[in-house]
Parts: sequence; structure tokens; C-alpha cells
Amino acid sequence: MDSISTNEITHNFPPFFKVYKDGRVERYMMFETADAGHDPSTGVQSKDVVISPETGVKARIFIPKIDGSINKLPVFVHYHGGGFCAGSAMGKRDSWAGLQWVATHTNGLGPEPWLNNHADLGRVFLGGESAGANIAHFEAVRAGTIGLVAGLKIQGLLIVHPFFVVKEPDKMYKFLCPSSTGCNDDPKLNPEVDPNLKSTAGDRVLVCVAEKDWLRNRGVAYYEILNKSGWNGNVELYETLGEDHCFHMFNFNSENVGPLIDKMIHFVNQD
Repeated sequence: MDSISTNEITHNFPPFFKVYKDGRVERYMMFETADAGHDPSTGVQSKDVVISPETGVKARIFIPKIDGSINKLPVFVHYHGGGFCAGSAMGKRDSWAGLQWVATHTNGLGPEPWLNNHADLGRVFLGGESAGANIAHFEAVRAGTIGLVAGLKIQGLLIVHPFFVVKEPDKMYKFLCPSSTGCNDDPKLNPEVDPNLKSTAGDRVLVCVAEKDWLRNRGVAYYEILNKSGWNGNVELYETLGEDHCFHMFNFNSENVGPLIDKMIHFVNQD
């Protein structure tokens, strides 16, 4: 009887996790992780840094191979996807703390030499895929509403296959965030009801969707909502035909990955 009770499942959210009556959580999938370091094929270096000693929140930062002709580089702050509950190499996350940490380098005296020496904090971009796209959007709204350190400018957003919701409640999100209804009356899940939407930081937004993605129409709706919100910027929609949700993460050999990456690079580099 005790064994049956212990193994009773109270919440089940495939493909992410299930919760047992005794409080145990079992994940359906585990992600492979890679150590930070030097990639000899590209020259890119990476390292993990603690951005909040109080909470232990970390971030991984990357820098390309630098030659003498390069001065300052734009900064891309990436929020990973994973249904708001999976995908992190280091577990803890605090998106706003991460953005504030980047902002501490605007005077060239921040804690990270890579940012002090090579980051152009007048050209900062936020972005992410799936749930990470939601987070990037919401942090941009927050930054545009309450402001950041002078000298840091968010130029744009890369919103890739966003995980916005419709009228029906998202039961997993409601479980993860009990204070939310999990429905489209929550501005974190539905930008249309956010009174601060028009204050979104940045001059331009690239919204990427995939034709076969079940969330495709929600990404298109976000593009349309932002267009008519009164936000004073330019928003562009880019659709990949024949592909599914976050294909570039799960099917990186697809011939459509290259054009998507090229589109993002062009978006960041354009004047």
C-alpha cells in the first residue's frame, strides 16, 4: 500500500517532467552538457561566471577570436528555452539579474574583463528560443519600463519560436508558477494584455517562426500585436518553411539552419 501511494503520480507534463505524491520529480529527458573552454575549430572561447554571489546564479559567456582590427563587439544576451523548467547547463537562472550584471560594465570597470575590453554596451540584443523568447521579450519590456544603467542600450530582440499562450490555460506553467492563471490574461504569457508593451526596449525586433510548429500562429500574433501596440520600433517576421519547433536546436543538420542563422546575424549587424 505504501509503495502504491509513493508511486502515485499527481502531475504529469511530458516531455518535461512528472511529479509523484511524495514530492519526487522525475524528468523525462536529460540534456547533454558541454564544458566551457576553447573551440579550436572556430576560435571561440567560453567560460562560466557567477553573476550573483548571493544566489549562486551563473552565466556562460562567449567571445570570438579577436584580431587587431576588431574594437568593440555587440552583446547578445541569450535566454535558453525548455518550457521554463529544462535546458540549463547550470540549473539556477535569474534573467533580470543577468541583464543587470551586464549593465555593470558600462563604465569599463565591471567584474568581467571580456566585457570591459570588448563589449559595445550601446549595441545590446536580447533573444531566445521557445520559453527563452518569452523571457527575452518580458525582460525588454521591463527594461523599457523601469530603465537600466545609463550607457547600456538594448538595440533589438531576436524572438525565436516563442511560447506564448492562448485562452486555454497552460497547466504546466500554472504548476510552475502558481500565482499565474496560466492563461492569456497573464502579460508574461500574452503580450497583448501587457499595458507596458509599447515601452519595450529596443528599436527593432525579429520574430522567427516555423511552418510546422504548433506555436507558429502565436509567434505571428506577437508580430501583429507589437506592430499595432504603439511601440516606436520596427518588427520583422521571418518564417522557415517545412520545419518544426526549434528545429535548429534538435535538427542542426537541416539545410534550413544556415539561412536562419544568417538572418539573425544580418539582423544584429544591420545599421
